[in-house]
Amino acid sequence: MLQIETWKRVLIWAVCAVGLLVAMPNAFYSRVEQHNDAVLAMERGGETPELVEEAASWPSFLPSSLVNLGLDLRGGAHLLAEVQVEDVYATRMEAFWPELRDALRPERATIGTIRLQPSAADELRVKISSPSGMSRAVEVARGLAQPIQTLTGVAGTDINVRSEGDILIVTLSDQEKIASDDRTVRQALEIVRRRIDEVGTREPTIQRQGEDRILIQVPGIGSASELKDIIGTTAQLTFNPVVSRGADANAAPGVGNKLVPSIDEDGVYYIIEAAPVVTGEELVDAQPSFDQNGRPAVNFRFNPSGARKFGDYTAENIGQPFAIVLDDEVISAPVIQSHIPGGSGIITGQFSVEESTNLAVLLRAGALPAGLTFLEERTIGPELGQDSIDAGRVATMVAFVAVLVFMGLSYGLFGLFANVALILNIGLLFGVLSLIGATLTLPGIAGIVLTVGMAVDANVLVFERIREELKTAKGPARAIELGYERALSAILDANITTFITAVILFAMGSGPVRGFVITLGLGILTSVFTAIFVTRLMIVTWFERRRPKEIEV
Repeated sequence: MLQIETWKRVLIWAVCAVGLLVAMPNAFYSRVEQHNDAVLAMERGGETPELVEEAASWPSFLPSSLVNLGLDLRGGAHLLAEVQVEDVYATRMEAFWPELRDALRPERATIGTIRLQPSAADELRVKISSPSGMSRAVEVARGLAQPIQTLTGVAGTDINVRSEGDILIVTLSDQEKIASDDRTVRQALEIVRRRIDEVGTREPTIQRQGEDRILIQVPGIGSASELKDIIGTTAQLTFNPVVSRGADANAAPGVGNKLVPSIDEDGVYYIIEAAPVVTGEELVDAQPSFDQNGRPAVNFRFNPSGARKFGDYTAENIGQPFAIVLDDEVISAPVIQSHIPGGSGIITGQFSVEESTNLAVLLRAGALPAGLTFLEERTIGPELGQDSIDAGRVATMVAFVAVLVFMGLSYGLFGLFANVALILNIGLLFGVLSLIGATLTLPGIAGIVLTVGMAVDANVLVFERIREELKTAKGPARAIELGYERALSAILDANITTFITAVILFAMGSGPVRGFVITLGLGILTSVFTAIFVTRLMIVTWFERRRPKEIEV
């Protein structure tokens, strides 16, 4: 006999109710989105009357999770950036010079004096005054080499050392360049993600393409140029000793030094030591603030290693200028007045409040290890996204109405039960998408349209099986029960194989393919639930109340 335990009935209807409740905010998309943005803004920057009013546009006791709209639906910016991995080679060589110099100094009795020579970006040339000691200099330099760790073990060392006459030459090994390129792109990818997350945009797509390229898609942002302003700045912050200050833009800085302009002082140039005392990589926090004169500034704080180096240098160089350099431009060059032991300080300059806030965001997110070259940039306007939404809505409604009419005409009352289950299926699908914070794209809408068509397949199998069982004159109750039991294996087989295909597509695909697969895969799960449990519960409830002697399917 047809029997469904009470607790199962309560659980089935509870799942449907919760799913529809979670999906409900999508019917009031603009209001809920305004509420969410206001709540997020208050958490970050404090309450204002405007934000409080916007937050009140949606009741706080109701769910507020939304299905995020992708770039093709919402509009936004698309960038394809190439990471200039070669930039890191020069930085590595500059950072290696103080270490090599300190290692060679105790060997002066053998190798004589040492002097840095002009070098290519990816190598270091050091002249020694006693060529007879070159073998010892090479031995000391090779002792500074570090092994390269890979998944398969050690893959050589990071530097190659050779000599040409009285010149010691240090270069990065080929294995280290390969490993460095991979690290650089991974680091750039993570920092781009942090910077975009700091701005609070919804569901950006940030992924690696090829060996040295990054695809960036951010829905809801105004333009590609705005996105470039957020991520395009390397924000390399360093603290360098000042050699001299002047107005000659063509002054020779000398080996081991470099000439950089001042941001705030027109026509002023600083010669600074190329090797920094502390870098922005050792920052742990940066926050916008105001100096003692009420002007916008940025407070910063180093990690223990940076704090120690910063404190030691300020203790040993009281009365000397110290340049704060951002992307090879001097922000300020204060004179060290006293020992600064705490590892924290303040960056002052002619900032606006917005500029100090943006600088803090960049520093907090971290410095890009290398520059980015933008190979492709597109701005997708919201009008195009709205056209896609309208087209998707029409396609979904046409498919939805066609299926409802077909099921009603083909199966009568049972078809109406299937139609109710189909409506619940779409509601549950949007509820799950909202719950996991999924992004809906145009291919995703295609997945929903396909789900609408596939959702009634299970019901068709069950109803046709019930028709067959009715021919054996076993009675309507037994026919319904056997119809569900004997159609179950076919339903599971069909949907499991489709779900496996969806999983493979999700694992192997990217971008639009994943957008399609997510809605298709979740649609399979909700379709099976509504067909096996919801439709059956409605039929059983109807049968218990009417007790018909005969039924027509």
